[in-house]
Amino acid sequence: MQSLVQDLQGALLPAFWVTIKLTFFSAIGAMLLGTILTAMRVSPVAVLRMIATGYINTLRNTPLTLVVIFCSVGLYQNLGLTLAPQGPHFLQQNNFNLAVLGFVLYTSAFVAESLRSGINTVHFGQAEAARSLGLSFGQIFASVIFPQAVRAATVPLGNTLIALTKNTTIASAIGVAEASLLMKTTIENHADLLFVVFGVFALGFVVLTLPMGLYVGRLSQRLAVKK
Repeated sequence: MQSLVQDLQGALLPAFWVTIKLTFFSAIGAMLLGTILTAMRVSPVAVLRMIATGYINTLRNTPLTLVVIFCSVGLYQNLGLTLAPQGPHFLQQNNFNLAVLGFVLYTSAFVAESLRSGINTVHFGQAEAARSLGLSFGQIFASVIFPQAVRAATVPLGNTLIALTKNTTIASAIGVAEASLLMKTTIENHADLLFVVFGVFALGFVVLTLPMGLYVGRLSQRLAVKK
């Protein structure tokens, strides 16, 4: 047990810090791309709707592991795409950025569906009224539809963020040193303490995700439309 404590003492917090950074950057990218996909999905241009629908359906039905490995093997190793400057930490930073790219591509599809469910709660008459005032589609979407859709989609978006936090464990498949990779290494070195190691890392993810769930619940109550 003492050797386990020594192994985790200096590595546990940095590993979970990588998990937090993966979640943070991926969430921002997924929200931006998901918003664009949502706008395309409800756009009056048929081609944009087809592209967004095809993208969302494809990514939602593709395992996340394949998406992340594709970013590493397909984009980096075969196509030579690099997302980090050359240097002593190039491989580490490049793998991190490739993992973020994979999470953004995958999670944005779920963000788009969450926002679209929020758009469905906005009365159609509001868009018609805005159109009668001479507003363009972009203005209607940004000023009328999207703000209300975000309020209605707070809970689905929060659930997507929690799922993203747990999905960051997939980054270990391409060598990103996050919590899951540390857990695997620790179990290999301390197989006799399997349940203890599992409990420590499970508790770590509970500490990350439980406050998210509580905050999203309170936020949804504050933003709920009073009827």
